[in-house]
Amino acid sequence: TLFIGMAPVSLAIAVYGGVVVGNGAGTPFMLAGLIYFIGCFGVTVVFNVPMNEALAGMDASSEAALDYWSGTYLPRWTFWNTVRTFAPSVSAALLLFGLLWMAQTQAQTV
Repeated sequence: TLFIGMAPVSLAIAVYGGVVVGNGAGTPFMLAGLIYFIGCFGVTVVFNVPMNEALAGMDASSEAALDYWSGTYLPRWTFWNTVRTFAPSVSAALLLFGLLWMAQTQAQTV
């Protein structure tokens, strides 16, 4: 639920940054939402799930499965999982930066 639910939430954050917050502080919001959506949800759907399904469909004791595991699956899955690890970190940092920027901007106008 959390993983699937964060996809529309991340897009909503991107739209909020672009439409409601606008120029300036809205840019990090938009980037945060898009980076999370593409880097977490997109990578999982486009890369990791198909590789998992391909591996699951193989006979575990076959030579083809061993070759796929060591030559294709492990290096590619690890790379894309690393992307999935860094994407939410970058997204969180951008979101925090946008919130601080927005708060500072609002404090200066008061």
